[in-house]
Amino acid sequence: MTAHFESVTHAALYPDAFDVAAPVALPERDVWPRKLGVFVRNAPVAVEGPVDSAATVREPGVGQFGFVPQWVKSASDAKLRSTKMVNARSETVTTSNNFRDAWLAGQRCIVPMMAFFEDDWRSGKAVPTRITRVDGKPMGVAGLWERWAKDGQEIISFTLLTVNANSHALLHRYQHDGNEKRMPVILGEGAYDAWLNTKPDKAREFMRAYSAHLLTANPVEKK
Repeated sequence: MTAHFESVTHAALYPDAFDVAAPVALPERDVWPRKLGVFVRNAPVAVEGPVDSAATVREPGVGQFGFVPQWVKSASDAKLRSTKMVNARSETVTTSNNFRDAWLAGQRCIVPMMAFFEDDWRSGKAVPTRITRVDGKPMGVAGLWERWAKDGQEIISFTLLTVNANSHALLHRYQHDGNEKRMPVILGEGAYDAWLNTKPDKAREFMRAYSAHLLTANPVEKK
């Protein structure tokens, strides 16, 4: 499970890498469950023409890392459940009671990050490891977002989509042995528009592992 990532904290990288204005308040560097992070989504824009004619433009959203489904009954319940919903399995996202409605509603997003972290247990102890693109550019990870509102309270939240990494040349080394290995769905830059705009039944085509030779992993130095 990917429960810790490094956000994009330089404003200039948002328009350059994601074709979106930087958020008014940049996120903290390290994002953990229930911390605020930035995601990129489509915002509808009215245009002249037939009633069903519409265009989209990307916009930054700020929300809690840890999904809060519509069926959650209270903010306190959301607090407890959201830490377990930082990831959504791509294989079951269309049927899961937690994520199905957001998927079918097309509430897909891109989560900008510089790195994500996984534990290396090969030594017998957990060694936090920072995983980045080889070229050092920001990554855009496929996600889902949701708006929960009840009794005057509102929570905007998001989750990262993941795929199996048991056979991945790099990511198979991390996380506990004996457990299924997972990795976030890293999108190619050329796929951003298609991911945000495609129909739900086509969006499953983006659920695949990112090439290992385009990623690098380094143990986190302890200060």
